[in-house]
Amino acid sequence: MAKGITRERIVAAAFELLNEKGMDALTVRALASRLGVGAPALYWHVRNKQELLDEMSTSVMRRVIEALEKIDHGAGWRADLAAYARVLRSEYLLYRDGARIFSGTRYSDAEVVRAKEHWLGRLTAAGFSLAAADDAIDLVGAFVVGFVIEEQERSQSAGADPARYSLAGRDAWLGEGADLVKAAGHLRDDGDRRFDRQLGVLLDGLAAQLR
Repeated sequence: MAKGITRERIVAAAFELLNEKGMDALTVRALASRLGVGAPALYWHVRNKQELLDEMSTSVMRRVIEALEKIDHGAGWRADLAAYARVLRSEYLLYRDGARIFSGTRYSDAEVVRAKEHWLGRLTAAGFSLAAADDAIDLVGAFVVGFVIEEQERSQSAGADPARYSLAGRDAWLGEGADLVKAAGHLRDDGDRRFDRQLGVLLDGLAAQLR
């Protein structure tokens, strides 16, 4: 085992590499080079890229749990899930391709998984079945992942090509016979307002199911 190489140091360096190079460039070999060691030195801690992503997602979720512990949970299940969604999004947005690291990952810390017990308890106490409570948490998480992936991809693409999402150019490209499509494009908003509105639609659906 290389001296001074810890799992915590590996994860911190991995986030730095992610921010600089993006998800596709995040490899165990590239990470080893950044840390100044051979790839075998990292295999004591992470056997492959998937295990590295598991560790990174676990690190993020620890911070999400810590942030949620500081929030007043007296406003009910809807406010709880909304808070979870907003904290999760804010953590993903800290890193380039932040949401992409969560696809297919498995948390490596049992305490992170055990933290879900509290949320399932609150949702079932509010009237959800256990299956519906589990679905509710998963749906909110999936919504946030998808929203942030799209949000970050659009931002990065627009930075590389400012004209990519030009509405005037899009209208001209669509031509005649697409008035509603054009109008909908001009109604689009990004960022917090869009996130909160679409999250509200999801929560309305969960409320309807509960009723």
